[in-house]
Amino acid sequence: MTVVLETFEIKTKAYCDVINITSQVQNVIERSELKNGIINVHIAGSTGAISTVEYEPGLVQTDIKDFLEKIIPYKKDYAHHKTWHDYNGAGHLRSFLIKTSQTFPFNNKKLILGTWQNIIFIENDEKPRHRKIYVTLIGE
Repeated sequence: MTVVLETFEIKTKAYCDVINITSQVQNVIERSELKNGIINVHIAGSTGAISTVEYEPGLVQTDIKDFLEKIIPYKKDYAHHKTWHDYNGAGHLRSFLIKTSQTFPFNNKKLILGTWQNIIFIENDEKPRHRKIYVTLIGE
């Protein structure tokens, strides 16, 4: 069994930027010497999130943002703001809800995803960020 850790970087916009990172994740698998295994995609940060979605404009540009705004609005006055004197309480809660890591299988050097399923990064912070995504492969 072999373990490989790689990273790639992305630039984000503030307030719920949804970025398709499927091709970057697939590229890590293709560059590796592994043929079969699992791959974990992780953001080391408390306001980013990793998930999957059918990556189409209506869902990505409107539906996800509207849904998250209904359950965790950015303009609410969170206790976190009083503690740190910043305004990213919603970003922390969204990351808590969605999570910072996801694990996927791969076979014959190809991610095993549904027909329309894509891996996404969601920027939940109040400002644009330069993010490093950590990708760990375990396999043979």
